[in-house]
Amino acid sequence: MAAPRSFLCRLALAYNGSSRGMHGLSGAVPPEGNQRKRRTLLQFLSDHFYDVEALRLYLLQRKMSKVHQENRSLAHIREKYGPYIAGAFFVLKQGGAVKFQDHEWIRPNKRGHFSGEFLKLLTVPVQAVDASGCAINYDGLDNLLPLKELQSLSLQHCPHVDDWCLSRLYPLAGSLQELSLSGCPQISERGLACLHHLQNLRRLDISNLPAVSYPGLTRILVEEMLPNCEVLGMDEAQGLLGPEEQLQTASPNPA
Repeated sequence: MAAPRSFLCRLALAYNGSSRGMHGLSGAVPPEGNQRKRRTLLQFLSDHFYDVEALRLYLLQRKMSKVHQENRSLAHIREKYGPYIAGAFFVLKQGGAVKFQDHEWIRPNKRGHFSGEFLKLLTVPVQAVDASGCAINYDGLDNLLPLKELQSLSLQHCPHVDDWCLSRLYPLAGSLQELSLSGCPQISERGLACLHHLQNLRRLDISNLPAVSYPGLTRILVEEMLPNCEVLGMDEAQGLLGPEEQLQTASPNPA
């Protein structure tokens, strides 16, 4: 697989026929009789489809490698400072926020920087975590599950939180009272079924989960599974049918 830099250089050279870059994109159109007539960018990309695909795969691999790196276990920090500091550090590095018991929320600034004052809270439990939009995945949960006093957890719009992640939350069953999964694209009915362990939940947000095929029915089942929990999202008005059945029901009968 060609390196992206070399590929882009070849793209510019082949597109312009010179080493001066892609300066001709906004230039005048050459005469039709010009034998060195430049090819369009679309033609070049078509001729070099496999190079473009290789570049796409390379960028995807780099992105996933970064996600894996960000979700590595912080066992060394946990051994030195304890589970509360390690969990808080993990969330803050991801761009989320944490609240220690009887303390204000701690959030990183716009540059991702945060104060190290929380290192003094070695024995103070983490009460709440707001990881909305963070790149937390299955492996990254290793840093949150030791937070045995955690009462509130928000995983809203986390792109890598899936059904397997929900199957790992049972160690928090003794403390967790609020859980938000709103907007997580990879969560389906199968993952929500794993929440039956969390009988102390008092508020659960499962709104806007595109992978759930039967939202109305799913909400009914979740409410039966967690009778003492207020379930938000997936209003029964959405119906008990899946998207295909709803489409068939809405279409007129053939003459």
